[in-house]
This record gives sequence, C-alpha cells and structure tokens, in this order.
Amino acid sequence: LDADAVVFGVEINGDFRAYPRRIMEVREMVNDTLGGRDFAMPYCTLCGSAQVYLTDEMPADLPRPILRTSGLLIRSNKVMYDLESRTVFDTFTGRAVAGPLAERDIVLPQVTVVTTTWGEWRSAHPDTTVLVEALALGRDFDFRNNRDADGPIFPIGKTDPRLPVHADIVGVVTAEGPIAFWVDGARNALQRGRDVQFGGVRLIDDGGGLRAVDSAGDVVVSHQAFWFAWSQFHPDTELWLP
Repeated sequence: LDADAVVFGVEINGDFRAYPRRIMEVREMVNDTLGGRDFAMPYCTLCGSAQVYLTDEMPADLPRPILRTSGLLIRSNKVMYDLESRTVFDTFTGRAVAGPLAERDIVLPQVTVVTTTWGEWRSAHPDTTVLVEALALGRDFDFRNNRDADGPIFPIGKTDPRLPVHADIVGVVTAEGPIAFWVDGARNALQRGRDVQFGGVRLIDDGGGLRAVDSAGDVVVSHQAFWFAWSQFHPDTELWLP
C-alpha cells in the first residue's frame, strides 16, 4: 500500500486498523471485529463518508445484524440493509427505517472514523493492521473533480450555501445538536498552532486525520463527509469556520 493511499482509520479498545479507500470504493461495506467489538463499515462514494456502526449492542432477543449495501439511495446516500432481518437502515444515521428492526426503533451506535493516508496513519499507530483485498480488486477515482464536478449526480434536494457541496467536513452530533467542522480550514488552523473548537468539541490531529474530543479530551464520535450530505441529514447543523 502506497504511503499516500487514502485510508479510513479506526480505533476500538486500543486496537487500530486501516481500511484503504481503494478497496472500500469497490466493496462499499465491510463487517469486521476489532478490539473485541463487532461492527460494520459502509462507505458511500457519493457523499464521501465512511462510518462505523457497532452491531453487537442489540437487544438480547435480536441477532447481530450483518449489513450489506442495497443499491438504493436516500438523498444521494447509499442505503444499507441487514441480511438477517431484511431491515433497511439509513446509512448516514444508523437508524432502521423499514422492516422488523424499524418497528423496534433500532439505532446503531457509531465509532469515530479518521480519514487520512496510510503513511501518516501507520507512523502514528505502528501496531495498526490493515484490510487487504484477497482478489486484488480496487479503485480510487477522483469523483469530486471528474464525474461529480458539476455537483451530485443524483437528487439531493435543497443545498446549504454556507460551503460548496463537495467541501469536506468532519461532523459530530452532541447533546446540543450537530456540528460540522470545515476540514481545510481546520487543518490550516492546526498547522498554525491554533485551537479548533466549537460548542465544547475540539478537533485534534490523529495520524494526519482529524478526530473530535470534548473538553476533557475524551473522544466524541466523528466522521468525515461532503458538506451537502451532512447538511442534508442534519439541516440544523452548526458550522465551524476559521
């Protein structure tokens, strides 16, 4: 794996693993175990978002979900479903929206995903493992500046004009509401030694990527996404700008 290859870094209970974007571009979903926890990671090329959902915190009478991508979209975000119950989930929020688990109002808890490069992630976390594609499948297209250069190719509804639709943000949802941090501005600020914080949430560097923490330094669940996707699913989001 080249040092500049984009990866999605995950840490659970002190164990680290990198998921190369070039593999996730093709597979779109991985079910895995790390740090003793079972989870699924969907990746949506259309909204620039990889997210991790824990699948081992279900009610005692329900089996662990095995998640797959459905080929369907909600506001240009890929929809996932549970192979066991045939429940459909909103990929961006982890909420069951149709099927047996929707009737139970199941919402899957998330874990932080850090978007960075393999070289920087490996340097920061030398004991990391990495997902390998057994069939050597992979691709890593620059959709933003090619296929999607004129904007999202599927309907998304009204867009929030505060940032360009494909601007990268790191999003968090706090007890007070959702917050988005503009990635380019945050990186520049951190490189200059400035704090990046809003609403009790602070961004820090983690292996070349961005991770959210609270005032005590404890992790706040976060992930990167395109602005249009985050603001579609969180229309009341606050936005940090430098």
